[in-house]
Amino acid sequence: MDAQKYLWEGAIPLQIHLHESQVTALPPPPPALILAPRIGYLPLLAPLIKPYFSSTLPPGVDTIWFDYNGLPLKWYIPTGVLFDLLCPEPERPWNITVHFRGYPGNVLIPCEGEDYVKWSFINSLKEAAYIMNGNCKNVMNMSQSDQLELWNSVLNGNLEAYQRVSSKLKLATVDEYTSLCSPKSQQSLGETDLTAQLKTGRVPVRLYLLSVREDFDDLDEVHPIDSWEKISYINRPVEIRKEDKCFSLHDALKTLLPELFSDESLTDVKLSGVDFEDAVRKPNEDVSSDKVMEDQGQNAYKQPEAGHVSSSAEIKLIRIQGIEPKLEIPFSWVANNLINPDHFLHICVYVKVAQ
Repeated sequence: MDAQKYLWEGAIPLQIHLHESQVTALPPPPPALILAPRIGYLPLLAPLIKPYFSSTLPPGVDTIWFDYNGLPLKWYIPTGVLFDLLCPEPERPWNITVHFRGYPGNVLIPCEGEDYVKWSFINSLKEAAYIMNGNCKNVMNMSQSDQLELWNSVLNGNLEAYQRVSSKLKLATVDEYTSLCSPKSQQSLGETDLTAQLKTGRVPVRLYLLSVREDFDDLDEVHPIDSWEKISYINRPVEIRKEDKCFSLHDALKTLLPELFSDESLTDVKLSGVDFEDAVRKPNEDVSSDKVMEDQGQNAYKQPEAGHVSSSAEIKLIRIQGIEPKLEIPFSWVANNLINPDHFLHICVYVKVAQ
């Protein structure tokens, strides 16, 4: 519970610059300094940012979007995940640029306000429910008042309100088991109360994999990401069974990334799985039947075979909610404590591959 509380209170310090092409007054406005919730989404900052820069904007229709080092930021990825993924060496404050014109429709799917973010979140929750329960009826049958309360709890970072409403969804969790996966991890992690509650079922996961070819020793030597095509996505549930009492994060990664545990080189690997952009729809394209979720869920259920670690690849970084966990940590603790409000666990992985 304490870990979830810290997660919901977590924030990324942002220093937001207005793009120089949209500055119409001198001197140009200073950057806006904002604490952005980790579990939130960048477009939800618009009510704070637009008034701050309004006096210097050119005339026209406002469509807000952000970039980091010239890379348009995907608005449906939680802010904390974007930071973990794009800043291997954390940059505080995180300097990003806001635009109110010239929306890059060739890179970003449309977002015309809070409703688009809300329905992206709800559709993601439906997908997670299908993975966990085999259907998403409880999410689809939510009353309008519960749906609004759930969304407002995410907007306001209200964990108690969120737990009160989300408990009605009855997303599958079974049994509890207290264990750490090795005596070594018990010694190093025991003082921080990392007791694991074993879930019997599937854990929805979104994994982001960046394969880096240049040689580097420190993370601050990694070149900035300039294209989303350099990042591989995988949507694949991790199944924890009752007998897996010492199922660790390492075991989960073997399930998620079989390419890292085989002789196959990572340099030309195309990861399989469900591209979650397919689940991000405009409000009038809401997922309205279990059939859509069934198609996505069945694809996500395909389990890869695990092998041994490829000699051509080396994991340099694993980051979940700003934490770089040890591989022997129980995956059940990770799944119980570090999931986002949409019930997905977001994992960022940097891999160094042979040049």
